[in-house]
Parts: sequence; C-alpha cells; structure tokens
Amino acid sequence: MRLGVLDVGSNTVHLLVVDAHRGGHPTPMSSTKATLRLAENTDDRGDITVVGADRLVSTVGEFAGIAKMSGCEEMMAFATSAVRDANNSEAVLARVRAETGVGLEVLSGVDEARLTFLAVRRWYGWSAGRILNLDIGGGSLELTAGGDEDPDVAFSLQLGAGRLTRDWLHADPPGKRRVAVLRDWLDAELLGSAKELRSAGDWDRTVGTSKTFRSLARLTGAAPSAAGPRAKRTLTASGLRQLIAFISRMTASDRAELEGVSADRSQQIVAGALIAEATMRALGVDELEICPWALREGLILRKLDTEMGGELVVSA
Repeated sequence: MRLGVLDVGSNTVHLLVVDAHRGGHPTPMSSTKATLRLAENTDDRGDITVVGADRLVSTVGEFAGIAKMSGCEEMMAFATSAVRDANNSEAVLARVRAETGVGLEVLSGVDEARLTFLAVRRWYGWSAGRILNLDIGGGSLELTAGGDEDPDVAFSLQLGAGRLTRDWLHADPPGKRRVAVLRDWLDAELLGSAKELRSAGDWDRTVGTSKTFRSLARLTGAAPSAAGPRAKRTLTASGLRQLIAFISRMTASDRAELEGVSADRSQQIVAGALIAEATMRALGVDELEICPWALREGLILRKLDTEMGGELVVSA
C-alpha cells in the first residue's frame, strides 16, 4: 500500500511517500519539503498570522496534490508544536480542511514522543534492551525511555531549537555570555525530568533522533547521508562541546556553508547543539547513536499495526 505522511512542523512541511505493508519495512519512495517557519509567523498574542495561515493552506493543498499524483491510497496528515501551541489553532485547522480537504491531526507532545520511541524500538529491535531516546524539534524536546514499544517514561518539554533561538539567541553570532547563560538555564530546566528518567531504571542503548541530531553528528565526523541509513552514526559529548565552541563564534550565513547544515537550519543549530549538550549532561550520556527513523516512521508503523485504520487518516 502506498501511503503519504504529511508532517507540519515548526520550520518545515514535509511529505514522505512510502510503500508499506504490515510486517514489512516501509520503503521511502519520495520526499518533498517546504520551509514555512510557521513558528516565526506567530504574533504577540500567540496566533498564527494571516500570512502564516495562507502559506500553510497553500502548501498543504500543493502537497496533497503531490500525494495523489504519487499514487497514495491514503494520507496521514499531522501537526506538531507550532500549531499545537497557537491560540488560534482551531480556526487555522478549520480553514486548512475547508480549503484543501485535508484534516490535520494535532499530536500532543507526549504522543509525539511515544510514536518516535516506537520507531526507534522497531529500528533497533528487542536486542537493544532498554532504550533512552532524545529528539530535538523546532518547538519541543522529547525524552523517552523504556524496554518495550511503549516507553515507561515520556516527556515533551518546550525546549526546541527554534524556540530557544527566538527567545535567547538574538545576536549573530550569539556571544559567549549569552551561550553561558543559556547553558545554565537549560541545566535548571532539565533537572526534574532528567531525575525522573534516571530513576526509572538504567538503559542499554542511548539514541538521538531528528534532523538536529543528524546534523550535529555529521558536523562531528559521522558519515554523510550518501552512506545510507544503515551506516552507524554517533554523537559524543566531547565532540559536541568542541563543536559548540566552533559554531557559536560563526554567523548563520557561515554556518550554512558547513557540510550537514542546511540554510534553513543554520540559524538554530547553535541552540540545537546546546540543548543536546545539556540533555546529555543531565542524563549522564557520553555518546548517542543516531537513528534514521523518527516520528513519521512511528506514525506509519502504528497505522500498519492497526490494519490501515485510525484517527490520523484522511483521504488524499
């Protein structure tokens, strides 16, 4: 069965088309992205602006057409923190449905964390033992740990790379003092959730998911995307500290020239690195493995498990 997964995030809208069947490995057929920066198109009242809503409607309509032309029998369409946090999310969602025919399902932060954990578990299998997974998005940070497909502990914290860039790192480059202050603030913010995660039991494998972690791993020497999804990629705490010292002195335009950093991610990669560093420090993690599967794959797997049914499905 050919499925489309439409992911409306804080920075981008991403359509992934896969061929999938229950019990099989989902095979990616095409990937289409558009940079909307939806979280930045939010006004002082916390509403998505008219311009932001216009761009969202236009992009969702365009991508729904691509999914149909790609032969998708069904499309799962969902939104995460940028829409979840907006005060006018219901009105924006209603407009998207009325003008495109696509119903966007807004995932809670904890659901986002749990679905990502499912994808990680399936990628590594039961032999991985207890897994700790970290996922940095534009608006939120998801932390999960457990020995089954559903984690024992799941947190979604408002510590996304885009959010902290907007709130904390206004200068370009941000400056040593600002970086130091943000480090201290992150340590305080992570204290409670890290304590609960560590008290839930030890883990056998530590994992990082998301574009931010993939970029950070590449910047510290991991294999490029051309090496394929099964190439082992890791991120170490020591490598991350060295990287922060380097990229925090660069402008966003200079960072965009680095291999592994796209132009639309260059502004928030410093914040992403600081979040990763603080989280690894809080949890006592020296090294992470980078998993190529994350939220989108988790949604696909959950759908296949429920025999192609569920609330997240809308017609393409």
